[in-house]
Amino acid sequence: SKHKLQTHMSTPADIEATKIWCSNVVVKNSSFCTPETGDFDGAFAKVDFAEGELIEKGIMRRLPEGFNGHECQECFTWSTERPNKTWAMGSGCSPYYNTHKSANANTRMVRYFDEDRFEIFAKTDIKAGEELLHTYISLGWRECFAPLNEIVNKDE
Repeated sequence: SKHKLQTHMSTPADIEATKIWCSNVVVKNSSFCTPETGDFDGAFAKVDFAEGELIEKGIMRRLPEGFNGHECQECFTWSTERPNKTWAMGSGCSPYYNTHKSANANTRMVRYFDEDRFEIFAKTDIKAGEELLHTYISLGWRECFAPLNEIVNKDE
């Protein structure tokens, strides 16, 4: 059956009124997929973003105490404590932003640990269709990211 697709532009008031907003982001196969890696997902800009512009905002749900985030790439490091013992799952498209070196990342995530929420902003001007990348704060020390860290930092 055919469904009528309704699209509405988000106003600043709409964005302010909701805890989760990712209307201008889509998830599809990452531009980093190769025959060796196989398919994996990435987040992409649906519209152009200017440097400093809000791309997405959302909430975090903390995972149970004792959860081992070193074994799960899909969860977020959710504290400044090291070694980290607090892990969380992100809402919206946030789990699909792939990582890159800080100099090459086109987004930055602002984490509000005490409020269990985040905001993602454009670090540079971003064109519609461009993959959205940020630097994972735990890239250098999480066991599950060791192979990824080698790939990202192979030139250093």
